[in-house]
Amino acid sequence: MPTTRRTLIAAAATFAVFSAAHAAEGDYPSRPITIVVPHAPGGPVDGVARMFADKLKDELGQSVVVENRAGASSMIGAASVARSAPDGYTLYINASLHSINPLLYKNSIKYDSVKDFTPISLLAQGPLAFLVNPHVKATTAQEFAKEIKASPEKISFATGGFGAADHLASAYFLHEIGRTDVPIVLYKGGAPALQDLMGGAVQAKMDAMLTALPLVKGGKVRALAVTGATRSPLLPDVPTMREAGFKDFEFSSWYGFWAPANLPPAIAKRLDQAARNIMALPEVQNKLASQGFAADYRSSAAFVSFMDSETKRYQTIIDAAKIKVD
Repeated sequence: MPTTRRTLIAAAATFAVFSAAHAAEGDYPSRPITIVVPHAPGGPVDGVARMFADKLKDELGQSVVVENRAGASSMIGAASVARSAPDGYTLYINASLHSINPLLYKNSIKYDSVKDFTPISLLAQGPLAFLVNPHVKATTAQEFAKEIKASPEKISFATGGFGAADHLASAYFLHEIGRTDVPIVLYKGGAPALQDLMGGAVQAKMDAMLTALPLVKGGKVRALAVTGATRSPLLPDVPTMREAGFKDFEFSSWYGFWAPANLPPAIAKRLDQAARNIMALPEVQNKLASQGFAADYRSSAAFVSFMDSETKRYQTIIDAAKIKVD
């Protein structure tokens, strides 16, 4: 085949691929979208994702399905998204655990949490509640610290995920009081951890307000403090950790929105605008507030900067508390 003809055919093929891709971006979305949540149903991440998915359906005019792919500290679901086509039909919502896992699982993580994802936006943040079993005598964080120091062998904390916000907050508290020998028991999710907290098998847990609040209101657990910068309007009588005497203690769980790496800019822009619109809705903000979260939309660039600063803070906590994967 003459060189000129081969060149023309190759150029035509390239143009066809480019035109098809451009058309696909212009028609986006033309079929249902899946949001992968790498946690079991019923937890805080799942709650935020399902609320967001419901509104994203209205924004984009397509059905949006939440698919739970739990396991391995959220890494199973994250890895599946990293391998997905960057076409806007597989999206991903996770908590701060997305930025924590690479710090703990350096030798076993199967994806790059930065390079294998397109950050779209930050969605929300919320403090944790410092919960204890009602049979614990202490009524403040300082009293509980004294109780732990007096009888560390009688105390254990629970976490629903190794490296999750509740785990890091618990480890940081134990580091602050000099009792890093107190065990933090790993459960397969927040629900069984809370069940054992209520039953007395463990004595304490840091927990998201979404799942903590009903138990506190029902008297099944007691809140000693909240980890935010200010008191929660949902628990106005519960002090912050700073008010309780831990002046440097501030910790929140945050929730972000990603897609696979190399997402076309036009689709990324469409999703970013959708996220901005959704998080500005009064009904969304009110619903989040009723669950202990605050809507906190930030654009892709601002989200990246936020994750960078949070990752540095997490590394400091991990180093100080000597958290290691066995």
